Amino acid sequence: MTSTLILPGLNGSDDGHWQRFWLKDNAESRLVEQDDWKSPRIELWTKRLEDVLAREGPAYIVAHSLGCLLAAKCAEGPAAKLIKGALLVAPCDLSTTEKLHPGAIHFGRMPTRILPFPAITVGSLNDIYMPLENLSLYSRLWKSEVRNLGQAGHINIGSGFGRWTGGYELLTLLKMKARSRPHYGLPQTQDSEGWGGQSAKSGISH
Repeated sequence: MTSTLILPGLNGSDDGHWQRFWLKDNAESRLVEQDDWKSPRIELWTKRLEDVLAREGPAYIVAHSLGCLLAAKCAEGPAAKLIKGALLVAPCDLSTTEKLHPGAIHFGRMPTRILPFPAITVGSLNDIYMPLENLSLYSRLWKSEVRNLGQAGHINIGSGFGRWTGGYELLTLLKMKARSRPHYGLPQTQDSEGWGGQSAKSGISH
C-alpha cells in the first residue's frame, strides 16, 4: 500500500487538528516527525522528509501551512521523483509568516518552481498567513489545481477544522489525477461559481 506522508507546519499539528484525525482514520498515513517544530530550518526539515521518502518509497503527501512549502521545495531535489502527488492545504506565504512569527522560521525563499508531481492546493478567502492574490500567484507558478473553501481561515483548529472528511475526498481525486496524468503538473482550475462557491468544510465542488 502506498503511504501518505503527513507534513505539519510551524509548531506541529496539535491534537484535534485535522492532520491528527487523518493519522487515526487512514492506516496508510505516516507523520513526518521533525526534531524542532518551533524553529524550523529548511535543510533539517528537508533531510528528514528525504529520509522518510527513501524508507517508505513512493508516497503521497498531505501538507499544511509551512509543510506545504517543504513539499514544494522538494521539487528542487532528487526526492521529488518519490512524491506521487501532494495535497497542499493552506500554504503560508513566507514573508507574511515571518512577520507574524519574527525570528522563528529559517526557510529561505518562497518556492516558485513548477512542481514535478500532481498537486491540489487548498486555500481560503481569509487566511492571515496567505493573501488571496499570493495564493493565486503561487498556485500558478506551481502548476497546481486550486480549491478555495471560502471563509475558512488557516484551515486549522482555530477555524473549525477538526476531522475533515472533505480532505479525504480531495486526496482520492488527487490519486485519480496522478494515475491518469499524461504530463507533469496539473492545470489550475476554478468552478463556475468562482472562489466563493465551494463548501467551507467539504473541499469538493457540488
